[in-house]
Amino acid sequence: MNPTLSPDRVRADIAELLGCDPAEIEPEDNLLDLGLDSLRIMTLVERWRTAGAAVEFPDLAERPELAHWTALLAGETA
Repeated sequence: MNPTLSPDRVRADIAELLGCDPAEIEPEDNLLDLGLDSLRIMTLVERWRTAGAAVEFPDLAERPELAHWTALLAGETA
């Protein structure tokens, strides 16, 4: 994982866009059910690319769960 994209940073970035506390997001929560939409996912893609991550919108949209996204950004899953 890119050092600037720690699991805490990923959670915080998502929480910021949802307008909630990071602790409110559970690893297996469906982020779409929490209010994350495609525009916000694209915002995260661009933010994380700027931070050095090789991430694409379909990778995130396919499984919109914090645990999956954290693993994906860490290079643990395809």
